Amino acid sequence: MSSPSSPARGRPARLDRTRTLQTALDLLNQSGLDALTMRRLADAMGVQAGALYRYFATKQDLLTAMAERMMEGVADAAATDGGDWSERLAALARAEREALLAHRDGARVFAGTHATGASVLGFADAFVGVLREAGFADDAAARALYTVVNYTVGHTLEEQAALQAQDGTPEDASVLRDAVTAGTYPHLSATLPTLTSTDFTGLFEFGLDLLIEGLRARHAPPARE
Repeated sequence: MSSPSSPARGRPARLDRTRTLQTALDLLNQSGLDALTMRRLADAMGVQAGALYRYFATKQDLLTAMAERMMEGVADAAATDGGDWSERLAALARAEREALLAHRDGARVFAGTHATGASVLGFADAFVGVLREAGFADDAAARALYTVVNYTVGHTLEEQAALQAQDGTPEDASVLRDAVTAGTYPHLSATLPTLTSTDFTGLFEFGLDLLIEGLRARHAPPARE
């Protein structure tokens, strides 16, 4: 039986942009970013590698399109019923993290691209719109976008790297624990349980709360009487 991403035996390969992207994402989830090559993608689709260039001139073009696909629907998080700007902003950041976590090496793919499709720009527009509607100055809204997105992508990048587990133990935590316990680092030793925790959601929420409270303190308009 042929796989969903492979052409049926005896039939010519049917190549289109949508199927190419889906196959690329399937390969990413199976083997990771380092193993994703144009040749391997072409083999999975039953075509010559040159045929892919009809839709993607380079691998970077393919990765940019993959990043765009990952972000589909993320902007919808801004439409959360009720709540103030901070809750809507947090919902957008959480939705972006979840979208990247949904794919192996998703944050690495996204971080290396500069996607300007409807999904990515729609997310950015929704984010900036939440702040502008709340009375934030345009420059503050734009800088907040970069700050929160960079935090979210960076956190998720480290999270996914740490979860490349060996024997069920995240590598980063094991290496850090061994290094701290082998030396004289009293303050790190006291906080080691938290430093090596695998509660990545809790860590993400802590940082996100710091960013939002900082925005509230520095840029929020004064309360109306």
